[in-house]
Amino acid sequence: MSDQIEIQVRQLTSVEIPELSIFLSEARLPTEDLTLPDRVLYRFEQDAELLGFGGIEGAGPDRLLRSLIVLDRLRGRGNGRRLLAMLEQLALTDGVQRLHLLTNTASVFFDANGYRTVPRIEAPETISRSAEFTSLCPASAVYMVKDLEPFIG
Repeated sequence: MSDQIEIQVRQLTSVEIPELSIFLSEARLPTEDLTLPDRVLYRFEQDAELLGFGGIEGAGPDRLLRSLIVLDRLRGRGNGRRLLAMLEQLALTDGVQRLHLLTNTASVFFDANGYRTVPRIEAPETISRSAEFTSLCPASAVYMVKDLEPFIG
Protein backbone atom coordinates (compact mmCIF):
# COMPACT_ATOMS: atom_id res chain seq x y z
CA MET A 1 0.00 0.00 0.00
CA SER A 2 1.43 3.32 -1.00
CA ASP A 3 1.62 6.16 1.48
CA GLN A 4 0.31 8.33 -1.36
CA ILE A 5 -3.17 6.80 -1.14
CA GLU A 6 -5.27 8.58 1.45
CA ILE A 7 -6.78 6.72 4.36
CA GLN A 8 -10.42 7.48 5.06
CA VAL A 9 -11.65 7.47 8.63
CA ARG A 10 -15.18 7.62 9.89
CA GLN A 11 -16.90 7.10 13.20
CA LEU A 12 -18.65 3.75 13.58
CA THR A 13 -22.40 3.62 13.98
CA SER A 14 -23.99 1.36 16.58
CA VAL A 15 -24.96 -1.18 13.91
CA GLU A 16 -21.27 -1.59 12.98
CA ILE A 17 -20.09 -2.43 16.51
CA PRO A 18 -20.70 -6.19 16.01
CA GLU A 19 -18.25 -6.21 13.07
CA LEU A 20 -15.60 -4.53 15.21
CA SER A 21 -16.35 -6.95 18.02
CA ILE A 22 -15.58 -9.92 15.75
CA PHE A 23 -12.15 -8.56 14.84
CA LEU A 24 -11.36 -7.67 18.45
CA SER A 25 -12.44 -11.11 19.71
CA GLU A 26 -10.18 -12.79 17.16
CA ALA A 27 -7.30 -10.64 18.42
CA ARG A 28 -8.21 -11.41 22.06
CA LEU A 29 -8.99 -7.77 22.80
CA PRO A 30 -11.84 -6.63 25.10
CA THR A 31 -15.30 -6.22 23.58
CA GLU A 32 -17.63 -6.18 26.59
CA ASP A 33 -17.84 -2.41 26.92
CA LEU A 34 -17.86 -1.22 23.31
CA THR A 35 -21.38 0.18 23.50
CA LEU A 36 -20.93 2.10 26.76
CA PRO A 37 -20.89 5.91 26.69
CA ASP A 38 -17.70 7.94 26.17
CA ARG A 39 -16.30 5.68 23.46
CA VAL A 40 -15.68 6.93 19.96
CA LEU A 41 -14.81 4.09 17.62
CA TYR A 42 -13.48 4.54 14.12
CA ARG A 43 -13.22 2.52 10.91
CA PHE A 44 -10.22 3.07 8.64
CA GLU A 45 -10.31 2.31 4.93
CA GLN A 46 -7.98 2.84 2.03
CA ASP A 47 -9.24 2.73 -1.53
CA ALA A 48 -12.53 1.23 -0.22
CA GLU A 49 -10.64 -1.59 1.54
CA LEU A 50 -11.00 -2.04 5.30
CA LEU A 51 -7.65 -1.48 7.05
CA GLY A 52 -8.69 -1.64 10.66
CA PHE A 53 -10.33 0.01 13.61
CA GLY A 54 -9.42 2.16 16.58
CA GLY A 55 -11.05 4.14 19.31
CA ILE A 56 -10.72 6.68 22.05
CA GLU A 57 -12.47 6.44 25.39
CA GLY A 58 -13.22 9.07 27.98
CA ALA A 59 -13.48 12.81 28.31
CA GLY A 60 -11.05 15.54 29.25
CA PRO A 61 -7.31 15.84 28.66
CA ASP A 62 -6.52 12.20 29.55
CA ARG A 63 -8.16 9.45 27.50
CA LEU A 64 -7.69 5.80 26.70
CA LEU A 65 -6.61 4.59 23.30
CA ARG A 66 -8.86 1.63 22.59
CA SER A 67 -9.20 -1.22 20.16
CA LEU A 68 -6.46 -0.33 17.67
CA ILE A 69 -6.37 -3.20 15.23
CA VAL A 70 -5.10 -3.66 11.69
CA LEU A 71 -6.42 -6.57 9.65
CA ASP A 72 -3.93 -9.46 9.72
CA ARG A 73 -3.34 -9.50 5.98
CA LEU A 74 -2.44 -5.80 6.00
CA ARG A 75 0.08 -5.84 8.85
CA GLY A 76 3.76 -5.21 8.33
CA ARG A 77 3.16 -2.37 5.86
CA GLY A 78 3.16 0.60 8.25
CA ASN A 79 -0.62 0.66 8.55
CA GLY A 80 -0.60 0.38 12.35
CA ARG A 81 1.68 3.40 12.62
CA ARG A 82 -0.49 5.36 10.22
CA LEU A 83 -3.76 4.49 11.98
CA LEU A 84 -2.22 5.32 15.35
CA ALA A 85 -1.08 8.72 14.06
CA MET A 86 -4.58 9.41 12.76
CA LEU A 87 -6.13 8.47 16.11
CA GLU A 88 -3.68 10.73 17.90
CA GLN A 89 -4.58 13.61 15.58
CA LEU A 90 -8.30 13.01 16.16
CA ALA A 91 -7.63 13.04 19.91
CA LEU A 92 -5.66 16.29 19.68
CA THR A 93 -8.47 17.90 17.73
CA ASP A 94 -10.79 16.94 20.58
CA GLY A 95 -8.58 18.50 23.25
CA VAL A 96 -6.75 15.40 24.45
CA GLN A 97 -3.32 16.05 25.95
CA ARG A 98 -2.33 12.49 26.86
CA LEU A 99 -3.34 9.12 25.52
CA HIS A 100 -3.16 6.12 27.83
CA LEU A 101 -3.39 2.43 26.97
CA LEU A 102 -3.07 -1.07 28.31
CA THR A 103 -1.54 -3.81 26.18
CA ASN A 104 -0.64 -7.45 26.56
CA THR A 105 1.07 -7.88 23.20
CA ALA A 106 1.96 -4.58 21.54
CA SER A 107 4.22 -2.70 23.96
CA VAL A 108 7.13 -2.79 21.49
CA PHE A 109 4.95 -1.21 18.79
CA PHE A 110 3.69 1.53 21.09
CA ASP A 111 7.17 2.16 22.51
CA ALA A 112 8.44 2.66 18.95
CA ASN A 113 5.65 5.21 18.46
CA GLY A 114 6.46 7.40 21.44
CA TYR A 115 4.53 5.74 24.27
CA ARG A 116 6.34 5.16 27.53
CA THR A 117 5.71 2.43 30.09
CA VAL A 118 4.49 3.81 33.41
CA PRO A 119 3.55 2.05 36.67
CA ARG A 120 -0.23 1.57 36.80
CA ILE A 121 -0.36 3.35 40.14
CA GLU A 122 0.50 6.59 38.30
CA ALA A 123 -2.62 6.54 36.12
CA PRO A 124 -4.93 9.50 36.69
CA GLU A 125 -8.21 8.62 38.38
CA THR A 126 -10.24 9.10 35.19
CA ILE A 127 -8.14 6.37 33.57
CA SER A 128 -7.70 4.04 36.55
CA ARG A 129 -11.49 3.91 37.09
CA SER A 130 -12.13 2.73 33.52
CA ALA A 131 -13.38 -0.77 32.81
CA GLU A 132 -10.11 -1.47 31.00
CA PHE A 133 -8.18 -0.88 34.23
CA THR A 134 -10.62 -2.32 36.71
CA SER A 135 -11.80 -5.49 35.00
CA LEU A 136 -11.18 -5.96 31.27
CA CYS A 137 -7.39 -6.08 31.13
CA PRO A 138 -5.33 -8.33 33.38
CA ALA A 139 -3.00 -6.87 35.97
CA SER A 140 -0.11 -8.09 33.81
CA ALA A 141 -1.05 -5.69 30.98
CA VAL A 142 1.53 -2.99 30.32
CA TYR A 143 0.31 0.54 31.03
CA MET A 144 1.64 3.16 28.60
CA VAL A 145 1.19 6.90 28.12
CA LYS A 146 2.01 9.43 25.43
CA ASP A 147 1.95 13.20 25.73
CA LEU A 148 0.39 14.44 22.51
CA GLU A 149 1.91 17.37 20.69
CA PRO A 150 0.20 19.28 17.90
CA PHE A 151 1.59 18.50 14.46
CA ILE A 152 3.50 21.46 13.09
CA GLY A 153 4.16 20.97 9.43
